Amino acid sequence: MSTPATAQGFDRGAIVRAMILVLIGATGVQLSAVFAVGLFEPLGVLGTSSLRLTIAAVILLVIFRPRLRGRSRTEWAGIVVYGIAMAAMNAMLYLAVDRLPLGIATTLDFLGPCAVALFASRRIREGLLAVVALLGVALIAGFGGPLDPLGIVFGLLAGAAFGLYTLLAARVGQSGAGLQGVALSVVVAAILTLPFSVPTVPRIELPHLVPLVASALLGTALAFSVDTLAGRLTSARVLGVFFAFDPVVGTIVGALFLGQILSPIALSGVVLVVVAGAGIVWFAGSDTRNRLDE
Repeated sequence: MSTPATAQGFDRGAIVRAMILVLIGATGVQLSAVFAVGLFEPLGVLGTSSLRLTIAAVILLVIFRPRLRGRSRTEWAGIVVYGIAMAAMNAMLYLAVDRLPLGIATTLDFLGPCAVALFASRRIREGLLAVVALLGVALIAGFGGPLDPLGIVFGLLAGAAFGLYTLLAARVGQSGAGLQGVALSVVVAAILTLPFSVPTVPRIELPHLVPLVASALLGTALAFSVDTLAGRLTSARVLGVFFAFDPVVGTIVGALFLGQILSPIALSGVVLVVVAGAGIVWFAGSDTRNRLDE
């Protein structure tokens, strides 16, 4: 069933604001990865990811002070599943980033929103675009240079979680939960990853604190908040298109800050995935009042 927001539609100004918010979130996520990469060796990949979630959860709880009472079972279910998606997406993406260039890891991650839109559509056009996206993945994985196969698997698993996150960002944003719901979802994600964060705490040293807090603020607290605000302004379909910013920004940030220059073939694969993926997400809901939001 469509939410009231989707039933009324979205004006152009709201869509532009949503685009700016998602771009801010994408930039935050990719810059946070730059801070986090330096922590992988001393704190571990999963330790770094889970500590970021814990720090972000504390920050968001202090800022938004979410209420616990008076929420429906449906609202709590959305909050919990959103938190599960956050935890899985963070862990899998960082495991991928540990083994792959940032631009390639985020490109594989973007396949999640593409898949969600593709499953919602049964037309030939989206099928052809999916073939183009897969060709892009083949260029990246097969001809873009020596890539870690396990890193590719982690990237695809991150994409699966990202697909769920895309749906829930719009649903939570347009529900009564709002940013308080985001704070509670991050708490859920932090709780789920406690087996990784708790053993890592004794290894934290003073030089780790600034990059850890910066990564938590940019890639978790800021990114999840602005994505949910964007979900309030537009639909999951349009939101999925805007998530194409992630691989683009990831490729630029990886080149500028991590020295990860992609080969021309791999870069061509990224372009194919981004263009085809954005097309899949857009066209999948163009003829109906957006199946992703029903």
